Amino acid sequence: MALEFSRRDLIKAASGLSVAAFLGMSETIGIDQARAASTQKAVRFANWPLYLDYDKKTKSYPTLIDFTKKTHIPVNYFDVIDDNDTFTSKVTPQLRLMKDIGYDIVVLSDWTVSRWINAKFLAKFDNAQVPNKKNVHPFLLNRPEDPGGNYSLPWAGVVAGFAWNTKHNSKGIHTMEQLFAPANKGKIEVLSDMRDTAGLIMLWQGVDITKPFSQDKFMNAIDYLQKMVHDGFVRQVKGQSYQADLVSGDAVAVMGWSGDINQLNAQNSNRFGFAIPDSGGTFSTDNMMIPAHSPNKVNAAAVINYYYDPVVAARLANYINYICPVMGAQQAMEKINPAQVKNKLIFPDAAMWKNMHVFRELSQAEQIVYSTAFDNASHKTIGS
Repeated sequence: MALEFSRRDLIKAASGLSVAAFLGMSETIGIDQARAASTQKAVRFANWPLYLDYDKKTKSYPTLIDFTKKTHIPVNYFDVIDDNDTFTSKVTPQLRLMKDIGYDIVVLSDWTVSRWINAKFLAKFDNAQVPNKKNVHPFLLNRPEDPGGNYSLPWAGVVAGFAWNTKHNSKGIHTMEQLFAPANKGKIEVLSDMRDTAGLIMLWQGVDITKPFSQDKFMNAIDYLQKMVHDGFVRQVKGQSYQADLVSGDAVAVMGWSGDINQLNAQNSNRFGFAIPDSGGTFSTDNMMIPAHSPNKVNAAAVINYYYDPVVAARLANYINYICPVMGAQQAMEKINPAQVKNKLIFPDAAMWKNMHVFRELSQAEQIVYSTAFDNASHKTIGS
């Protein structure tokens, strides 16, 4: 969907700029540079569905409209990403040919960041163009796939856990046994993101997914998934489109993402529940990145800088209900929506952080073996 107005370097400091001077720079510097360097060139922004504040009455995206009013930089917004692998596959031919892929900003999950960096598919940002980078939570800035945020910055934190139709599962779902209960058979969906689905199963099996683990332990999780598919418990293995099946009733229990469920509840009279499993949930970030051969890098950096303003970040978090990566946004939320200030799925407390686990980095060889095994186990579901 395009915006006319429409709807989860950076580390390289400017030459001779002191740390004190950098931290004192105004957020408008990135905007001023964008205005001077590129006049009226629209930023093409690719993101996941339901991942930006949207006004149904005006059919527009308020934070983007305000950005354009402030900077005179238009933005064309496309909610075209449903799965990291499928999106990457579509644009890889152009990336390998060092061509423009049609987007100046893409939002992909953290493990995909590593692949794009290693393949030299990303532009390295200039800190001077993103002074609001100072507002990113240090924990989320120094991620193992891109320490310091050289090529990517977190759009939102994503928690994978269990979600359910509250009428069908009135007592909720907090364990793997409850998810795969006989009453849910044939109406269960799991995520096509290998790290989330396999990660949740591995945590239930007692594996620490944040540290090195053997191939056998990963394959134990795959064996379990394959059995659930073979025995007819799993209806489909899907990306974010599982939401439509929850709404229609085709699915009554899923492995899903917290923000999706919050949004679905706002649109469907709180019909769904969400919980981080007792055995632990998986945590990742979706990240804004600029493709290496974007012709509009400076304006893209201005958009990125804008979303790390605490007030803008709070407005975004209030709508998407994912974990907010911006310091100061919780305080800003007090004026935007006081009811959200203590929402742990936006601003986690210490106990919640302890129950969320980041799937460790995989070697290229592991990635190939594990992805193949996961794809094979996911086969033979409805619609596959």
